[in-house]
Formats: sequence, C-alpha cells, structure tokens
Amino acid sequence: MSPTTTSPAVGAVRTALGVSGVLSLVIGLLILIWPGRTAEVAVGIISVYVIIAGLVNIGIGLFWRSGWARIGYLVLGVLFIVAGIFSFANLSATTAWFGVFIGTLVGILWIIEGVVSLTTASHRSKARAWTIFFAIVSIVAGVVLLFSPLLGAVTLFLLIGISLVILGVFQIVRAIQFGKAV
Repeated sequence: MSPTTTSPAVGAVRTALGVSGVLSLVIGLLILIWPGRTAEVAVGIISVYVIIAGLVNIGIGLFWRSGWARIGYLVLGVLFIVAGIFSFANLSATTAWFGVFIGTLVGILWIIEGVVSLTTASHRSKARAWTIFFAIVSIVAGVVLLFSPLLGAVTLFLLIGISLVILGVFQIVRAIQFGKAV
C-alpha cells in the first residue's frame, strides 16, 4: 500500500471530489431508476425558485420609490407566484410541457447549428467533408427532435443520467486515488 499525504489541502480536495462523485452517482441513478419522478422533482425545484423570485420582485416593488418600475415589479412578482403555484398544482403536466419545450428548443438549436456549420465548410478546408457530415447529422437530428420533442427530451434526460453515473464513479475513484504517493 502506498503512503498518502495528509495535508489539509489534499484532504479537502479528496472530500470535494468524493462528495461531487457521490452526488453525481446518486442523481444519475435517480434519473435512470425513476426518470419521470426525478424530472418532476427538478421541475418542482424550478417552481420553488419561481415562487421565491416572485416574492423577491414583490418585495422590490413594495420598497421601490414609485412609478412604473414599482408597478412592473409588483405585477412580475404576482405573475411569477401564479406560475409557480400553477406548476405545483399540475406538476406532471408542467414536467411534460417542460420536456416538450426543451426538446423543441434543442431541435431548433441543432438545426441552426447545422446550417451555420454548412456556411463554414470552405472548399479549401481539410475538414470540409467532416463539417458537411456534421451539419447534415445536426440538421436531421434537429428535425427528428422537432417531430418528437418529448421523446427526444426523455432520451436526452436518460443520457444525462448515464453520464452522471459514469462521471460519478470516475470522480469517486479520483477521490480515493488523489494525493497518494507514487
């Protein structure tokens, strides 16, 4: 067994790596085991944030001197709170809507990325064929995602779960190995 250095800095880094690894592993497993429920929890956390943002905006509006900004903050605060409460009241529907929104957004972005890539494919570039191939794949993937945004969002969510599990395991191994003498 190799000796380890015991400086406080090494211990702090090992702890940080271990904690982040365990968190990644646990969140990844939750996504893979209960994807729907985990997505609902994530949307629930966003809903809490929206309600808190509403309360903050109302607070700013109440203490703002006067004028349109005051009214704007108050109205915005009320809208945030209503949206947050509506999200909690319909957490499953909000989660599905959020999945469709994310899937549609990613599909549009992939199409734009493919079109932009096509504009960069110059005739003199050695990577021209790869650029065109990437652009076509990106555009096709974007169009497919637009036709089934919820399925695409679920697939992306599951891929995030797989990635978090793998990265979590690697991070835990790094935590165990960090600071060991060679």
